[in-house]
Amino acid sequence: MKHLSIAAITLLAACAPEQQPVTALIARPAPDDPTPAGIAYLCDGRKEVTVVYAKNRASVTLDGRTWRMEYKPTDGGFRYVDTANEWVGRDDLASLRQNGTAKPIAFNCRPTRRT
Repeated sequence: MKHLSIAAITLLAACAPEQQPVTALIARPAPDDPTPAGIAYLCDGRKEVTVVYAKNRASVTLDGRTWRMEYKPTDGGFRYVDTANEWVGRDDLASLRQNGTAKPIAFNCRPTRRT
């Protein structure tokens, strides 16, 4: 009976459709790219952040409020800042947080689509 259960589970697992990832890697443009490129991010708590990147700047929008930030070089990942907040991350994970305190406004943000 035990062998039959293992065989049945193995057979069912082989027949199950392959799960597609929730998000695909959507590359940010290079910081000095002059062509505007928009990306929508889905963050924890179902918050959506949209960002338009262009020529060492990013316009970051959340809940109808937009911050215009400037690119600041960093050892790894990316960082855009204004006087109050920062948009930081690496690869396909980012956060919007208060500058200096690191208090999160939107976190665990992953790109979902181009805008």
